[in-house]
Amino acid sequence: MTISRMTIMGKGAIGLLYGSIAAETLGADAVEYVMDDARFERHAHDRLKINGSPCELASVRAGEARTAELLVFAVKATGLDAALDEATALVGPNTRIVSLLNGVTSEQRIAERFGWDNVVLATAQGLDATFLSGELRYSCAGHIHLGAAEGTAAGVVDDIADFFERASVPHIVEEDIRHRLWAKLMLNVGVNQTTMVFGGTYGSVTTDPEQVRCFVAAMREVRAVAAAEGVTLTEEELTGMFELCASMAPDGMPSMAQDRVARRPTEVEEFSGTICRLGQKHHVLTPQNAWLHERVRQIEASWQG
Repeated sequence: MTISRMTIMGKGAIGLLYGSIAAETLGADAVEYVMDDARFERHAHDRLKINGSPCELASVRAGEARTAELLVFAVKATGLDAALDEATALVGPNTRIVSLLNGVTSEQRIAERFGWDNVVLATAQGLDATFLSGELRYSCAGHIHLGAAEGTAAGVVDDIADFFERASVPHIVEEDIRHRLWAKLMLNVGVNQTTMVFGGTYGSVTTDPEQVRCFVAAMREVRAVAAAEGVTLTEEELTGMFELCASMAPDGMPSMAQDRVARRPTEVEEFSGTICRLGQKHHVLTPQNAWLHERVRQIEASWQG
């Protein structure tokens, strides 16, 4: 199957980044952003920018969208259930589905709704995108890493990779995508939660002694939980994740740090929530993640006051 159009649920940092790259290469008609009526009305007059330039990529109402050829979920984890409801009318028998949500649980939730045949495992890594006040800024687009799940039908990964290649969307097809997902989770558990709790940046989380300690300790707990889940993450990989963050723009912020600035709900349940639950299941101690989970929830609660 040759894919000619990408339908994206979510018009934040990830969705805008990869959608704009595809549109620049293949034309605006190759990308379609879908929103429910309420969100569409709320954002109808937004004037988005990407690295200082106006973003001309339009959105459509979910009720007016075409059946998707390639459906990309790029919402926050807190918005996945609503996105799945909106996507029901968009998914046909041949719709290929990619989730770029953080964590290791979204594909299972998507497959429970639409089946595994056309769903792949994927994650975006290496980007330094920041989306605040209607403007996306990035210097590095990273890559979309993708691969087949146990239930993915033959040819589905190849179809998606072929579209990404023609659309100039940077991507890597992984033989062991589950390992890649857990490696990304290790990074997110450390850097996202630490910068959120401390109000930090990529610069502070790799130089301030207390933030460094928290960052590394949280990642080491992920290593232990991953091992219990049958995934081996090495100390060398952990160091590589730290060095990756150190190479980012020092004033850049991962998504949860941006959430703190914007005072919006975070994906803490996908990070420390997942690690603490699996830690209890496997009798693995996760005190650093338990502390981070509590602190994030306290900060979120303070916004309600």
